[in-house]
Amino acid sequence: MKTTLDSKIPGGSLEDKWRNYQLKSQLINPANKKKLNLIVVGSGLSGAGAAATLAELGYDVKCFCYQDSARRAHSVAAQGGINAAKNYQHDGDSVYRMFYDTLKGGDFRSREANTYRLAELSGPLIDHFVQQGVPFAREYGGTLVNRSFGGVQVQRTFYARGQTGQQLLLAAYSQLYKMVNAKKVKMFPRSEMVDLVLIDGKAKGIIVRNLVTGKLERYCADAVVLATGGYSRVFRLSTLAIGCNGSAIWKAHKKGAFFAAPSFTQIHPTALPQSSEAQSKLTLMSESLRNDGRIWVPKQENDSRKPGDIPENERDYYLERRYPSFGNLAPRDIASRAAKERIDSGFGVGRLKNAVYLDFKHAIEKFGLETITDRYGNLFNMYKKITGIDAYTTPMLISPAAHFSMGGLWVDYELMTTISGLYAVGECNFSDHGANRLGANSLLQASVDGYFILPNTINNYLADEIKSEQVSTEHPEFEKAEQAALEHIEKILNINGSKTVDHFHRNLGKIMWHQCAMSRTRQGLEKAISEISALRADFWTNVKVTGSQFELNSELEKAYRLADFIDLSLLMCTDALQREESCGAHFREEFQTEEGEAVRDDENFAYVSAWEYNDGDFKLHKEPLQFEFVKPTIRSYK
Repeated sequence: MKTTLDSKIPGGSLEDKWRNYQLKSQLINPANKKKLNLIVVGSGLSGAGAAATLAELGYDVKCFCYQDSARRAHSVAAQGGINAAKNYQHDGDSVYRMFYDTLKGGDFRSREANTYRLAELSGPLIDHFVQQGVPFAREYGGTLVNRSFGGVQVQRTFYARGQTGQQLLLAAYSQLYKMVNAKKVKMFPRSEMVDLVLIDGKAKGIIVRNLVTGKLERYCADAVVLATGGYSRVFRLSTLAIGCNGSAIWKAHKKGAFFAAPSFTQIHPTALPQSSEAQSKLTLMSESLRNDGRIWVPKQENDSRKPGDIPENERDYYLERRYPSFGNLAPRDIASRAAKERIDSGFGVGRLKNAVYLDFKHAIEKFGLETITDRYGNLFNMYKKITGIDAYTTPMLISPAAHFSMGGLWVDYELMTTISGLYAVGECNFSDHGANRLGANSLLQASVDGYFILPNTINNYLADEIKSEQVSTEHPEFEKAEQAALEHIEKILNINGSKTVDHFHRNLGKIMWHQCAMSRTRQGLEKAISEISALRADFWTNVKVTGSQFELNSELEKAYRLADFIDLSLLMCTDALQREESCGAHFREEFQTEEGEAVRDDENFAYVSAWEYNDGDFKLHKEPLQFEFVKPTIRSYK
């Protein structure tokens, strides 16, 4: 287990780093690959892609997911598209421009080498998906069509209507089950990782809870890959599925994996607004809608008129007013904060005055109803099904919502964590996005990590590991980890208090939303840490979980996931408190211009914060960010 940070960035020019790495990486004889066992936790785009590709290379792979099918991984919910620097529109796009857009979009808080590799591999990834049969949108002549997403001035987003994540996941699923049928991958659905097993400081297996029987099971491997997604359910109300959680990466963190930039969480500007206290999740409306929709609020405070009764000269198209160069396609963090400012200032709309309008009137007039229906029809249908409102004739109501986690387990250039043999891919790592992710880069990173990067880097570790003695689940460390997991579950069940898990999660979500979401202050973060500490003590004294361990028990699942969320929220607030600057999605009110824009401090905070668990007394390590090829500038979208 490593306690120093070595990013392992290869030498050479920016364009040559990935090629240089591949030229010098170790290889493994195909016959030896068959002797090596790998565990992949998660079956979304990153996990399914990694499991399928590693199996095709010859490794023996076990893949675990808590859903009843890999097809239900949360990647299915991504809507708008996937970025790639193909320049099919001949609008000046290139790998370098995409790299710079991504680096700038993240407010210069990510590694140059990782970010460039993301852009570099984007083109081949689209070819890969086309060969898999993904039905990307096409022009009449058959060429693939693109649209724009926030934070860029070119069209580089490939899409399949508003169902891009679903189509990409189906392609990954088909590859995965091709390997399952070939008996090269063994799937374990309804199985949740509850602990990581280390032997001599290396990841050698996991403890899994069978969610149907409640039984704890042991599995060993030569390396473990986490592909478990993000942790924005810490806010409770989010665009994520109810089952999404951060427990797997938190267990790894407690075993020694450093957690990087945990406070970098993205608030999406276009979700359906909260309608009641009883609500358990929020619905995402794709960022692609901002291509043609215009966002506005009334110029009059507390305006109760219907949107159709408000004339044009009494509407404030505030993104177009404040950011004329990018308008409605300003980056997500900026668009979300701008919406919050208008809502907090009394210009919100809707029944609870907690939303803004997204209007397609002008787009329909310009392009015609048929074109808008072709581009966004399924999203409009979904909106009408949920709200009963026809968005073709009445503006949508949208509001910011917790969405994506830029933070995650710290990984090096090879996607290995600070625990030898433990890899993190996709949203569960901190790698490419810095302090803010650009729209349509999520599906890109998940796919590139799983299909292209990990299969080319994991052999560097396994080439030496094949010489090590094989371990079995009878090793004392497996017994120790299983017993610890059992005691943890029994401790929760034995509390038998008087308050539900949802009661605690609702209160945690409110604390985090008010103090550690779009806008943060020292006073608010200190208050949050105090309130969360009190909530944690109350949880371990008064939570009530019905049922028993050895059965299907969703309340128990929610309880042990929430216990991890509570601990994680303390680290998020601690990270936000020590970073005394505003950058990307991390906006400290103390550090802003007179116009309300973020003030970044490159002299003191140009580093990745990587936290060591240290028995709950979190210890900060810093990975300095070296900018050899790009000079960080003031991030302006005006």
